[in-house]
Amino acid sequence: MLTLERLRADHADAVLAFERENRAYFARSVPDRGDAYFTPAGFAARHEALLAEQDAGICHFHVVLDADGHLVGRVNLVDVEDGSAELGYRVGELAAGKGVATAAVAQLCRVAGTAYGLASLVAVTHLDNLASRAVLERNSFTVVEDALVDGRPGVRYRRSRLGH
Repeated sequence: MLTLERLRADHADAVLAFERENRAYFARSVPDRGDAYFTPAGFAARHEALLAEQDAGICHFHVVLDADGHLVGRVNLVDVEDGSAELGYRVGELAAGKGVATAAVAQLCRVAGTAYGLASLVAVTHLDNLASRAVLERNSFTVVEDALVDGRPGVRYRRSRLGH
């Protein structure tokens, strides 16, 4: 059983540990966040900024916890505007391939429609990121157009029916 928790100040240590543990793994598929992000001061400033964005209603950030309460992923909604937002997610290496991303995205789609009142979500991924594409397609996202993601060929997805 997975649990989504809205990002809070007291998640900072666990999120930093998660990001450090998975830095090399994430860097294989997305641009690295840079050394400053992983310093205590740099991370603290970034975490505070995320919480401020969340308080302003611009974004909704979440941690994904496994049955033992360990942080195994993150799912986020950014650029909330006009009833829509962009979905982003990352799952740690030890949890990858076990359905964690699919389940977390499904939960967030329900929360997006019910708690946040959103009508649609968009997501982009690299064309060759078959795992990410499968997560989106399993969660009723459909391809809407080709896209460039970090200068590489990608695809943009959309899901309009949220909350179920």
